[in-house]
Amino acid sequence: MPPNSGDTAWLETVKNYVLLRQNEDGGYTFCQGAESNAQDTYYGLAILRLLGAQMPNIQRTIKWLRAFPANDLYSYYYVSKALDLCGERVGEELATQVLSLRRTDGSFGTVDVYVEVASEFESVFMATELLGMIAFTTDMRTTIDFLLRYQNDDGGFGAHGRSNLRSTFHAIASLRNLGYPTRSLRESLSYVRSCEKPSGGFTVVPQSSTPYMEDIYCGVQSLDLMGERCAYPEQTKNLVLRCFNSNGGFRRSIELGISTFEDTYFALAVLQRLGLFSW
Repeated sequence: MPPNSGDTAWLETVKNYVLLRQNEDGGYTFCQGAESNAQDTYYGLAILRLLGAQMPNIQRTIKWLRAFPANDLYSYYYVSKALDLCGERVGEELATQVLSLRRTDGSFGTVDVYVEVASEFESVFMATELLGMIAFTTDMRTTIDFLLRYQNDDGGFGAHGRSNLRSTFHAIASLRNLGYPTRSLRESLSYVRSCEKPSGGFTVVPQSSTPYMEDIYCGVQSLDLMGERCAYPEQTKNLVLRCFNSNGGFRRSIELGISTFEDTYFALAVLQRLGLFSW
């Protein structure tokens, strides 16, 4: 049974869902009994932050994060973002690590990505987020130009002339991180609006019918980055709440049943942005 949008008692269930999945080492995993991992540790902490909840055993969490063998952009991102949530300073050597991954065209990886990767611009998003965390300033014009080259005629972003909402969000968010005036991207706004559904939520491309949680998140966040708001807030809130599971987590869609930390974070971030709760 989905929670009522006028009642916030269910938020305590969400908090307990996360707390029950912290391991003895201080890290987190969405699957009870599995080893801690950096991605779930970041999302677990981010959920607690959204809920205004205390982070338990924080020194153990910090110790686990400091010992994590980060060796690529994804692990740098999740470990550094998690440490930041713990109130820990991230060293400036992070800039050297991130910039060492930058290619001559301004990218941070290939645009031909595996299906497991959210979008071809996720690596740029992560890199610009990390550089922003340490207030590192360097000429990133080539990265801005790289992103703008992938804006398509429909206003969306994507490789090989094929736009999708996830790629569009990562491109817009990266441009914002780099100081680009994202409110000027009016054609991109039109593309994002074309992915918005009157019944609630957003789909990865305009022709799709099923709104997945990551696409709802990307849609709401993209609009916010361009100074706009969701056109169907009540329908979107109700759709997200229908993805709530009895264990306190959220699933990817109404049809897909397993709760994950990532989907739970996306759901809470959307609901908070739409004014369902605040701390």
